Amino acid sequence: MTNRLREWVLILSIGFGVFGNLVGGYEFDETEYHFNTTETLSLLEASSAAAAPKPLLVGLTLIPGAAAKGAVCLDGTLPGYHLHRGFESGSNSWLIQLEGGGWCNTIRSCVYRKTTRRGSSNRFEKQLAFTGILSNKAEENPDFFNWNRVKVRYCDGASFAGDSEDKANDLQFRGQKIWLAAMEELMSQGMRNADQALLSGCSAGGLASILHCDEFHSLFSGSTKVKCLADAGMFMDAVDVSGGHTLRNMYEGVVTLQGVAKNLSPTCLNQLNPTSCFFPQHVVPNIKTPMFILNAAYDSWQVLSSLSAPSADPSGVWKACQKNPGNCSPSQMNYLQDFRNQMLDALKGFSKSTQNGLFVNSCFAHCQTERQDTWFADDSPVINNKAIALAVGDWFFDRSSVKETDCPYPCDKSCHNLLFR
Repeated sequence: MTNRLREWVLILSIGFGVFGNLVGGYEFDETEYHFNTTETLSLLEASSAAAAPKPLLVGLTLIPGAAAKGAVCLDGTLPGYHLHRGFESGSNSWLIQLEGGGWCNTIRSCVYRKTTRRGSSNRFEKQLAFTGILSNKAEENPDFFNWNRVKVRYCDGASFAGDSEDKANDLQFRGQKIWLAAMEELMSQGMRNADQALLSGCSAGGLASILHCDEFHSLFSGSTKVKCLADAGMFMDAVDVSGGHTLRNMYEGVVTLQGVAKNLSPTCLNQLNPTSCFFPQHVVPNIKTPMFILNAAYDSWQVLSSLSAPSADPSGVWKACQKNPGNCSPSQMNYLQDFRNQMLDALKGFSKSTQNGLFVNSCFAHCQTERQDTWFADDSPVINNKAIALAVGDWFFDRSSVKETDCPYPCDKSCHNLLFR
């Protein structure tokens, strides 16, 4: 793959689902990006994409007994998951991937969200491609390819953590109950007999992996090896470019509207308010289960939608920098370097624990476990010559300690930076 392809030219569909503002009529989805130019598509066809094997497609299963437990999507439909069975040595190993897809923080944004696949199983894809950490090919996923691999669909809008309702607007905020129903269903499908289990998630699903990690561990007997992985889930309580708190304000709406507080860490709540305890920097220090944090130091979703969101940058001073880090002014780059330092400082105590793992690369990226090109490929991102898939495997199987922190931008030439037009 060429360097030109490595820096994917992508378009970000920002919309109603995150901040309650309809921008261009699209639902915002922080885990998906779309090619924007014919030139890029032709480059892909000429390079690796045309020769790439077709990914495994895995069918949807709805959870039949969920409604009786009150475990329903925003619109009252059944939650669901996609399961591909393990085989051979992985038959009794389970990997659970919690889907991401933003949050809704107002009645208006949640009413819109329930008309999309992020709020209604009526809109779920009937099949999903299993790539990256979900791949069933050893050459694409060396340590987890033959495990039981599950993608739990996300249709509540609060990282599987809410428990409330708004009858006037026909909204069910039942993320916590969906989480419990999904785990009960998977235990009945054989997960209760797991020799080893890994709870994972990307973005809003990465945050969910952090929030539910110890709860996941408690499902199993002491003989099961249980760990958790959060990919792009380290959402920071940072000051935006205007001096405000865009993400904190949004999270406050999510926590209040969806009744999240009762499901947050009691240890954290003894010291901080519920909104603060929805931020992972205040949760990870108290997690007892071994955890791996994978994050881009300049997380592209946070740069665009938290640090320099339109509300924080109404004059568009950051637009060029948002699209390509090469366009950032010295002062903008200093601001982004400070953001990186805040993330690393927040993880200092976490990284000191011998049971935890860390991989923070200095890329402008978001979600690196689900995409094959960033998880494990010939030119996937590396730190000290170690790809993400190998770092996670080394940590999970205790082959070596993994505490990888990259040098600051622009030193890492292996990044698959997300560029926008």
